[in-house]
Amino acid sequence: MHQNTITMKNDWTHNGQRFTSADIGSYYGFVYRITNLTNGMDYIGRKYFKTVRKLKPLAGFKRKRKVTKETDWQEYWGSSNRLNDDIEKLGKENFKREIICLCKTRGDTNYMEAKIQFDENVLLNENNYNGIIAVKIGVGSVKNLAEEYVHPQ
Repeated sequence: MHQNTITMKNDWTHNGQRFTSADIGSYYGFVYRITNLTNGMDYIGRKYFKTVRKLKPLAGFKRKRKVTKETDWQEYWGSSNRLNDDIEKLGKENFKREIICLCKTRGDTNYMEAKIQFDENVLLNENNYNGIIAVKIGVGSVKNLAEEYVHPQ
């Protein structure tokens, strides 16, 4: 990871360091925590770094084209209405955005989001913005999940 020591108040960080597009490498997505610095409430979610779009075939060809591009992850502030209401009221400068773990596949990202949400009892914790845990994951999408995520030492 690039040693980015100068961070803006609202930058994404991972292990205390600023995280940028240059740090994505082969990662597909990440699980994050956004913390309200005024009251300690937090939100755990996930975001993908890349998206694949299908485009119309070029003239004279039948096969659709696929284009991969970076998502809006750098500007992303979560999908919780309560969180976003507080961000609007208090200002982004009163929130911290941290990447909890980086994931190699879409399935790993989805699995790790749900695992961390359950591990931290987000639905039972009154100091958490999460109002729902939505997950639909099959064994095929997580069969290569890194052991370090599932059974940390």
